[in-house]
Amino acid sequence: MSIELTTELLDQWATDPNGPVALHLKQKLLPVEGEGGVIFPPTYADIGYNIDTLSDGTKVATIDSVGSQANRMEPMFKLPDYAGLVPQIEIEYGESRKVSIFEVGHRLGDALIRSTDLKDEAQKAFKAFLDSGNAQAIAKLAPTSLVFGAWDSRDTQAKIPRLVQSVIRAWGVDKLTRSAVYAPPIDYSALDVFSEEDKAKAENDPKNPLSKRGFVNALNNSAPGGIISHSIERDIMINLVALRRLQAGNTEETKKLRRYLFGLSLVAATAPLDGFLRQGCLLTPDPKTSVRWQFINRDGSREDFSLTHELAKSYATTQAEPAAFGVGESKAVKFDKKLAKEDVKKKA
Repeated sequence: MSIELTTELLDQWATDPNGPVALHLKQKLLPVEGEGGVIFPPTYADIGYNIDTLSDGTKVATIDSVGSQANRMEPMFKLPDYAGLVPQIEIEYGESRKVSIFEVGHRLGDALIRSTDLKDEAQKAFKAFLDSGNAQAIAKLAPTSLVFGAWDSRDTQAKIPRLVQSVIRAWGVDKLTRSAVYAPPIDYSALDVFSEEDKAKAENDPKNPLSKRGFVNALNNSAPGGIISHSIERDIMINLVALRRLQAGNTEETKKLRRYLFGLSLVAATAPLDGFLRQGCLLTPDPKTSVRWQFINRDGSREDFSLTHELAKSYATTQAEPAAFGVGESKAVKFDKKLAKEDVKKKA
């Protein structure tokens, strides 16, 4: 039997040091082709698909890593329905081009931030976190750096653990291969663009310029052809221990900070999945399985609870109001080439 969530209970989970250690969702996904459909995992340099074999022989493939999931989830806070929950920071560069901080890979610790007027403010906020765990300045400047984690590895070395962690894996996988051939529309050697001898050499060498540029037949044998999986699962976890370690100016401000970040975490974790991960990998939730949230107590016991996106958004909206934590100021800053050059020299 699921417990009923209330605002009071969510407040307690965010602030009570004896409360649950985490919230967890295991969600079964399906390819749009249905059970047993072929999907394409990401490919990595030197290894291709990231497929591990467990001691019992089960093969597990990474479909979307923790970092990749975070990068997919974070830009939702640019959308009109969620933009009011967080400060909007845009970096202007080039000729009238802009990029949101939600699209910056290292978030507040990125080189792009150090190349703007936000450099000193970000450094000061990271140092406050390093010195005392005070995350208030970061939350006012870039709260998603707390929700999805950040590492200021090129400057203060402040390392902020993720509050929300999501990963997609496929279990019991079989790897497939595929072959393909390209045939040019005309015979260029017959038109004296190159000789028959050059053509014969190029067709057996994918590194040959004629092959690379598409002037001869090109063969591609035994390339990765996707996988078939017995089960695809998405695991989402909200780390309440990490949340309750964050501090602010005083006890009351600390409570407001934690509730605000908890609200953002709930919104991110319950938002509908954008299942188009890459070409050949479009996933949807399995309609035959229920969404099962659990909270995990310190003794390891688990209890089910019902959590909807509407409830999460309502709670987050309340915590973002000025009477609660409030949302930091939105800013538009410009990329400064001089600061970027100085940063390169400093690192060198």
